[in-house]
Amino acid sequence: MTIEEAVERIGVGRFQHKLLVICGLGWAADAMEVIIIAFVLPAIIDHWGLTGAQASWLTPAIFIGMAIGATGWGWISDRVGRKLGFQATIAIDSIFGLLSALSPTFGVLLVTRIITGIGVGGTLPVDYSIFAEYLPKKQRGRWLVLLEGFWAVGHLVVALLAWAIFPNITDSALNWRLLLAISALPGLVIVLVRRFIPESPRYLLINGQEEEARAVLMQVAEENGVDITIDRLVPQPRTEKVPVRALWKPAFARRTAVAWVAWFGIAFGYYGTLIWLPRIFGQLGFETLAVYQTQVIIALVQIPGYISAALLIERWGRKRTLGVYLAASALFTYVFAILAGLAAVPAALVVGATSLMTFFTLGAWGVLYAYTPELYPTEVRATGMGAASAMARFAGIIAPLLGGQLFGAAWLSGSLFGTSTGLFVALTIFAVMFGVGALAVVLGGPETRGMALAETVDDVQPPGSPSPEAAR
Repeated sequence: MTIEEAVERIGVGRFQHKLLVICGLGWAADAMEVIIIAFVLPAIIDHWGLTGAQASWLTPAIFIGMAIGATGWGWISDRVGRKLGFQATIAIDSIFGLLSALSPTFGVLLVTRIITGIGVGGTLPVDYSIFAEYLPKKQRGRWLVLLEGFWAVGHLVVALLAWAIFPNITDSALNWRLLLAISALPGLVIVLVRRFIPESPRYLLINGQEEEARAVLMQVAEENGVDITIDRLVPQPRTEKVPVRALWKPAFARRTAVAWVAWFGIAFGYYGTLIWLPRIFGQLGFETLAVYQTQVIIALVQIPGYISAALLIERWGRKRTLGVYLAASALFTYVFAILAGLAAVPAALVVGATSLMTFFTLGAWGVLYAYTPELYPTEVRATGMGAASAMARFAGIIAPLLGGQLFGAAWLSGSLFGTSTGLFVALTIFAVMFGVGALAVVLGGPETRGMALAETVDDVQPPGSPSPEAAR
């Protein structure tokens, strides 16, 4: 039988449930490492007495590493296998996340955060590729959105930790180090668990390891309690090397363009807003404790955002769901911009607009993570996922710096506008970028709902080409 038939017959069971938790906890650990900067930034500035120019590099540091890690580990995963990256990326993330808590100087902190980002960025293409390759097509979209939902878990945990630590430990030499250290610990445990997950059978098969691929499938079937006999798998040899430039071949060019624009747009809007939320709420008059409470509310709202997207992705399809959620993200970011620009506005309205923005944004993230691996065949899937996610990391470098300069955070040396006007302009730009992502998906994205995962480049046809079945 083909490997697609084997995966469909084995279905979803105990093995996929276990893999979801293992991948998801790693993803939650990654979320903590990314979001934590929004909470520790003021304490680090106070601790070392940083200038605006110095402090402005702390936020982009992890995104610089993530851009390197997303592309590099995606390429490595397609060349030498998913399992190496599956273990190594979370190890890098956790070890250097812990070392960053021990940094003796600001320069060392920047270096450790960049290397932490290499691990975080690598987790994305590797985890989503290996998980997608174990899922049958009818359940794949929903389960990949659920995996992305663990990001909200990480956001919630780090918000609760910050709420517990910063109001009670005011020593800026200790509180930020404690939060960074605690956030790095879960990943160290996950590293030990990941060594028991087998290599992707799809990857094994396209590299000529039919017997090993069949053994893995039988192992998964046994764990799921499925009685199946696989005498032989139809060979599916790799057809070509997988450099990033392969993503721009005619079969992939439109898909790659849509993916890159969507990833850049959503990340620009999300990270540009998220990193500055504590500062924005502070400038809007929220008390310190209320800032942390609001962050917890926002993290909780993300969870039903993921769940709703998971329910709609198999009913509406990937393209429609992603387009609607990105458009709604743009709308409520602009509403947030209008409210934030007013002289006096009830806090409940600000929190409501922000919550709706994150509800739809994180739902859109979930769909995008499910959608992107389906755009590429097995031999370039991790490369395609990594390159697309690298666009998000570039956006993560640019957007927070732009936001800080536009609305004039107190520690930055000047701004282009006054605080109120600059905040409105920044949030409006972020809303526009969400809208650009929505247009790219709606106008150019293919629908992949119900489609089998392609295995080789030859399985994906350029737009307008006849299908392999029609050609035959």
